[in-house]
Amino acid sequence: MANVIKLRKGLDINLKGKAEQTVVAQIHPQECGLMPCDFPGLVPKVVVKPGDKVLAGDALFADKMDPRVLFASPVSGEVTEVTRGERRKVLSVRVKADKETSYRSFSIPKTDTIDGDAVINILLEAGLFGYVNQLPYAVTTRPDTAPKGIFVSALRDMPLAGDFEYELQGNEEAFQTGLSMLSKIATVYIGIGASQEAKALREARDVEMTVFDGPCPAGNVGVQVNNISPVNKGEVVWTVDPTAVIFFGRLFLTGKVDLTRRVAIAGEVHNPSYVEAPVGTPISALLDGFRKEGYYRVINGNPLTGRKSDGDDFLGAHTSEVTVVPEGDKIDELAGWIMPRFKQFSVSRSYFSWLFGKREYTMDTRRKGGERHMIMSGEYDKVFPMDIYPEYLIKSIIAGDIDKQEQLGIYEVAPEDFALAEFVDSSKLELQKIVREGLDILRKENA
Repeated sequence: MANVIKLRKGLDINLKGKAEQTVVAQIHPQECGLMPCDFPGLVPKVVVKPGDKVLAGDALFADKMDPRVLFASPVSGEVTEVTRGERRKVLSVRVKADKETSYRSFSIPKTDTIDGDAVINILLEAGLFGYVNQLPYAVTTRPDTAPKGIFVSALRDMPLAGDFEYELQGNEEAFQTGLSMLSKIATVYIGIGASQEAKALREARDVEMTVFDGPCPAGNVGVQVNNISPVNKGEVVWTVDPTAVIFFGRLFLTGKVDLTRRVAIAGEVHNPSYVEAPVGTPISALLDGFRKEGYYRVINGNPLTGRKSDGDDFLGAHTSEVTVVPEGDKIDELAGWIMPRFKQFSVSRSYFSWLFGKREYTMDTRRKGGERHMIMSGEYDKVFPMDIYPEYLIKSIIAGDIDKQEQLGIYEVAPEDFALAEFVDSSKLELQKIVREGLDILRKENA
């Protein structure tokens, strides 16, 4: 019987526009772009040039620090451009897609004869190993790290996030195969939600299962690691997105790299629902037919942890939703903050909307206040279900006190763990950015 962990701290934000469980389109894009920024900690080295022909599964770039870690093209076609930014930073590698996808075939031994080293080598060869992250540092891991465990969270509870149970439908065999292959490397811990009933989750084999019952961010893999097997200095755990587990399973079942995923199109759009598309599909193609007229922000991911998308962006490697929310910076309100605001969400019950119970809200991107000195108010603690003092950790990162950061548990956290704290923060600090910069500095110092 699965262990149950009940979490009290957190906050569920019920936004209007959650995707209905129906697939309205299967998108075969004319162009795909794989972006190194989707793989934190990566220093990319491009291994193709414009004009090269590639198959789905051929490498587009590699990790400069470990060239064995390749990153596979999601489609077949012709490499058209390597987009660079400041100081020649690689922003994306673009491929003009063939009308019919051709796949590179990989030789896969019988799964019952494969050991952990063979699993790693196959993932490396197929350009999928880069989808494995690690704690500490919340970066793409490398094959030489020896994890004490591999953690998979099948619970997505961020606002407007895609429902993994729905994404799992039709991919049950691939998901189980992926879990079984990962279990040959180290013990696999899978976290599911108390309300999730999918047989492929409840009866998953070769894993240790834990049920998490509580509000967002119970689905964060960092929260689950903290409650199951906290990371101490010198230890490493691997974390894998559940969709990446499906990618791995498809590889071991078919010998092909198939990076198609089910993506929720949610928020202020026409008919919020799902589409099926490969990683790297242009956001403009995903939103075709969904857009409303008006002034909206497109987010590559969910509203709390996703990144603002411009018109030249591609579906992220770890992204299962594209959300659209009002910008809000052209709104003029009579009497401003002093109005009672019956239709706006408030954590502190400053508005009378809390009297109406659970309801759906439409939120815009306004911060409703400017950045100010950090206020030690205990706000973070109320939404931070980890055995860590988040306010003190943030202060130590800002101060650059590495010894204090280590004492306060920085090895256990990822930027997404501070998404809700950032949402409720009266100081209006960019906490996720602060944590990311702190982790990068710490990783550099410990190299």
